[in-house]
Amino acid sequence: QVQLVESGGGLVQAGGSLRLSCAASGRTFGSYSMGWFRQAPGKEREIVATISRGGNPSYYADSVKGRFTISRDNAKNTGYLQMNSLKPEDTAVYYCAARAWMRGISTAPDDYDYWGQGTQVTVSS
Repeated sequence: QVQLVESGGGLVQAGGSLRLSCAASGRTFGSYSMGWFRQAPGKEREIVATISRGGNPSYYADSVKGRFTISRDNAKNTGYLQMNSLKPEDTAVYYCAARAWMRGISTAPDDYDYWGQGTQVTVSS
């Protein structure tokens, strides 16, 4: 079992930055690949970025490429999502998720084993 807790969300003006954190507890964080997802009101949950258990980013959604950076520090059991040049369309609840490493990396929400409770990001125009 892995417990995930996101933090760092908030209200920011367009063009601003936020850094989300995902603190993990329980089993060894380094045994899991990680993903960040988001869900806007009335929309399905969508992938934002994924990262391997060793810290190699493996995927970014086209909508965030060049603006968002996924990273992790296994020694601190924490994952991060640095979000720059934020746009109003980035407004959503952001979730981190973990997937056992031997199952590979995936962009599908249903493939992830553990989820945090989410943190709200609101970007004003």
